[in-house]
Amino acid sequence: MVGVPSGGTATFAMPVVERNITRFSLTLRLLHWIRAMLVIETLVAGWVMTILDDAEPWKYGALYPTHKSFGLLIFGVVVVQVAIRLGTRLPPSAPAISRWERNLSKLVHAMMYVLLMAVPLMGYAMSSSYNRSDGITLFGIPVVELLPKDDARFAVFRSTHKIMAYTLLAMIVLHIAGVVKHRYFDRCPGSDVLPRML
Repeated sequence: MVGVPSGGTATFAMPVVERNITRFSLTLRLLHWIRAMLVIETLVAGWVMTILDDAEPWKYGALYPTHKSFGLLIFGVVVVQVAIRLGTRLPPSAPAISRWERNLSKLVHAMMYVLLMAVPLMGYAMSSSYNRSDGITLFGIPVVELLPKDDARFAVFRSTHKIMAYTLLAMIVLHIAGVVKHRYFDRCPGSDVLPRML
């Protein structure tokens, strides 16, 4: 496009071309799959911890510290994810998805992000407030405990942690079910959301 300002000199302006974004950024895709693996491992470890006999030496010697470390790591990954999402252009919703499915998806995603930060915080609160806690470590590095020791509060934190963890599991199941439905059962190819994260 050519423009002639008042001085009489011709200038050239290049047209702005909007790039059609169809996938999340590479960073967000990597963080998504890393977080998914961490969450699965942590949920499985948490479930195994609850059914193992206390006499098992590796329950407290290895499983608990690993569970706590992965929980803290998940919290950190999610904080980074949220920060990147807020400053990045995201791909638009799949065009063939109905409004109620889009709204449900947004609700499930919002709840997952909240719970992915709240569940580790409740786990931290449990360990920090428990009188007989062996401390909190991030893969062997001690983490400061900010809460006073109080077994009554510990009981509340433990119940909240458990309820939130199972709620998070339900949200993950809904999330996966939605992806499977849109990819394999919807008849319109425009509803497939998985390629945006591959």
